[in-house]
Amino acid sequence: MTPVVFLPGMMCDARLFTPQINAISGHFPVMCHPLVGHDTIQGLATQILKNSPQHFSLAGLSMGGIVAMEILRQAPDRVTRLALMDTNPLAEKEDIKAKRIPQIMAAKKGDLRRVMRDEMKPNYLADGPNLGAILDLCMAMATDLGPQVFVDQSNALAARPDQTQTLAAFSGPSLVLCGAQDTLCPPARHDLMHNLLPNSTLEIISEAGHLPTLEQPKPTTAALLRWLET
Repeated sequence: MTPVVFLPGMMCDARLFTPQINAISGHFPVMCHPLVGHDTIQGLATQILKNSPQHFSLAGLSMGGIVAMEILRQAPDRVTRLALMDTNPLAEKEDIKAKRIPQIMAAKKGDLRRVMRDEMKPNYLADGPNLGAILDLCMAMATDLGPQVFVDQSNALAARPDQTQTLAAFSGPSLVLCGAQDTLCPPARHDLMHNLLPNSTLEIISEAGHLPTLEQPKPTTAALLRWLET
């Protein structure tokens, strides 16, 4: 039975996938790698490959999707199927790079909680009854990871490569999934990935923003199970 490897988004950990891990672990071996220990997407991907099974299904959300695409570039023969959620295959734009500089400086000065609270998390989620609880969880994950991880991840994202050709070359079963209200990685970006991947399914999750795994866990989990059973 092929294991499933989950990769979380920026300043998140395995708690981002709690509903999915709980459901999928009854059917498949599951592991989740933290995105820590390197300040490049390439370094993170190499580290994860060293600590993963020889062959695995790979699912990444946001930054986790970006690292997943680099894993696919480095070792396409080891990835049996691919799920990309609320992510972006393109290199970072210069204006976004510029916005990261004051955030990195603030985190180094001990102001990570303010950066996460005021500049990042408010952009993540669609309005809904669980908004407050999800934001609290996001803050807990970010606080536990700490400022150095924020700095490393910010630098890694700023220097990430374009992966459009990587996706076009992958023929395995693929899921492209996005919250309908995701403003960070909007549905149009997922149309692009769906069109690039020759064997892909596109799922748009209603009433969800950037974190559909937590905002709409049931339809997100159902889509992942369909992907794994393809």
